[in-house]
Amino acid sequence: MSQPYPPSAERPESFDEPVLMQLSAPEATPLRADAARNRARLLEAAARLVEEQGVARLTMEGVACAAAVGKGTVFRRFGDRNGLLMALLDHTEQSFQRAFISGPAPLGPGAPAVERLHAFGGQALRLTAERLDMYLAAEPESTRRFTTAPYRVRFMHVCMLLRQTGPGPDTDTELLAQTLMGYLDPALIGHLTRQRGMSPERLEAGWRDLVDRSVGPRPV
Repeated sequence: MSQPYPPSAERPESFDEPVLMQLSAPEATPLRADAARNRARLLEAAARLVEEQGVARLTMEGVACAAAVGKGTVFRRFGDRNGLLMALLDHTEQSFQRAFISGPAPLGPGAPAVERLHAFGGQALRLTAERLDMYLAAEPESTRRFTTAPYRVRFMHVCMLLRQTGPGPDTDTELLAQTLMGYLDPALIGHLTRQRGMSPERLEAGWRDLVDRSVGPRPV
């Protein structure tokens, strides 16, 4: 006989007011000016190496050499390769968060919820496709992939918009949001675009169709 799922040990999150969350771990204390400059120099070197050689060949040793610092400096600043990749994606992720939390409509406030969902998925698909290798390389292990800060803030935003569409009383908004988020998974986007040869336009059209089918017909 199958066993029931264990109850969540965490208090349910609020999905009404998403807040800006950064992708990489925040600094414990504000960086000194010289430390901030060193961090920026390391990220510039890493970005240059990614552009020249690709994500797969990016190493902590390579970044240290390109930035003319000791390897230990890179490890102290970013922890490991995954932390470095997360830091590289930080700017992109925070810019996206600002856009859907407080930017202009239809991605930001001011448009109907369904239109905002359409815009959200379209922009997420474009950003991921543009930086697909980096998103794939920075993908956290399976036990953390649904609890990272960027995933949670995106998920909370989708939940909020789904609730604003006025779902039926029997709709499980959180599970529906998880289903929609699955469509935006970098691994799936990579499979569909690179292995199946699907165009970005087809994926965006599929997203809009999935949203429309998920929320049901709108009142006339």
